[in-house]
Amino acid sequence: MHELLDGFPVVIELPVVWGEMDAFRHVNNVVFFRYFETARIAYFDKVNYRKIMEETGIGPILASTQCRYRFPLTYPDTISVGARVPAVQEDRFTMEYRIVSHRHHRIAAEGDALVVSYDYRKNTKAPLPEAVRRHILRVEGRSEAAAASAAENPQ
Repeated sequence: MHELLDGFPVVIELPVVWGEMDAFRHVNNVVFFRYFETARIAYFDKVNYRKIMEETGIGPILASTQCRYRFPLTYPDTISVGARVPAVQEDRFTMEYRIVSHRHHRIAAEGDALVVSYDYRKNTKAPLPEAVRRHILRVEGRSEAAAASAAENPQ
């Protein structure tokens, strides 16, 4: 199952909770976005984003997100949620997510998000703090040159 999360440097494990299911007897679609959010915050913690935000006032703000559902999750189950950043630009980065069911040993959903750097003191978009960029590249195992090439040639 771990091979389904290869390339995701941040992986969290969560139980599927009975109360997350809806009248159709599967996990409600909105819950998948909570799973993504939990993985996103774990990623932010790994790159020290909250501390940098406290110091600079510049932090992340979610611009858009989407989910592709592969199959319904149900209770009981445990999931692993992977998060990665495939592209970093001057004032934003893209995150990708993958949810894997332990019970079924398969991908339940995949998604992505656009996260913009935001100055909460000035209420305006801001350049991504260099410390955040460096931490992301370190977590992703990429060099500055590879990141510059990816930013110039987004998919």
